[in-house]
Amino acid sequence: MLTFEQKLAIITSFPELQRKDVSLGRVNFHYEESVHEKKTVVYHLHPNGNGFVYAGLLNDVETDAKGLVNIRDYGEDELRALVARSIESLSETETPEEEASADGEESGYRPSRAEFWRGAGGTRLTLMFQDDLWYVYAGSELDMAFETHAEAVQYLADEGFRRE
Repeated sequence: MLTFEQKLAIITSFPELQRKDVSLGRVNFHYEESVHEKKTVVYHLHPNGNGFVYAGLLNDVETDAKGLVNIRDYGEDELRALVARSIESLSETETPEEEASADGEESGYRPSRAEFWRGAGGTRLTLMFQDDLWYVYAGSELDMAFETHAEAVQYLADEGFRRE
């Protein structure tokens, strides 16, 4: 297991990340150029060596409900690769799974994946795939439901919304 200092050295080797000290000696690292709402790449790196990396947009990495991976037992190569992939995922406007499903195939989407859409006046809607349907939410309120991603996207575009 890497020490806090070793993990800190690896993470600070990514110049695109900005350090944010938080309570109890913990440290977060933000990627301010993220094209997604999510900007935190490293969450609560603790002096005891525990911490988390955001991998919510990576389909081949097991995460918790918030899209985080515990890095307590990660080695140097594993940690460096995960941080690099996290930054890359936050830099992409379309994930490889979405590109592969451009023909309308829904199987590439993960049930926990959410898309954010912005409309006139700053109105924000969330498009989420759950229970085999695509739901459009305005805050916590359900606005519409669709059988396919294409139908939901068409509705949002017709209503003047653009994907964030």
